[in-house]
Amino acid sequence: QVQLVESGGGWVQTWGSLRLSCTASGGFFSGHAQGWYRQAPGKQRELVASITGGGRADYADSVKGRFTIFRDNDKNTLYLQMHNLLPQDTAVYYCHSYLWGTWGQGTQVTVSS
Repeated sequence: QVQLVESGGGWVQTWGSLRLSCTASGGFFSGHAQGWYRQAPGKQRELVASITGGGRADYADSVKGRFTIFRDNDKNTLYLQMHNLLPQDTAVYYCHSYLWGTWGQGTQVTVSS
């Protein structure tokens, strides 16, 4: 069974940066789509960014221009580079494979002043 493991979360000050990583075991990211989602306390899980098998990215309006999703097929790792973080970005971030229907365990991102 394919497993996804996120890392890279933590605490950062407002306007800071973080890079999240998601590695897959038991399968390969290459050639199919993945997404990054987040869930803040008391809110529904929402799509933050997605990337197609061909590498085309799409973003939620709230993160456009600040976040970048990309994939390193050689490392079999999905990334979410986050800049200019705001307190409203505080959430647990999850990676997801649309092909396998698999979720990672999540990584906490906390942004505060």
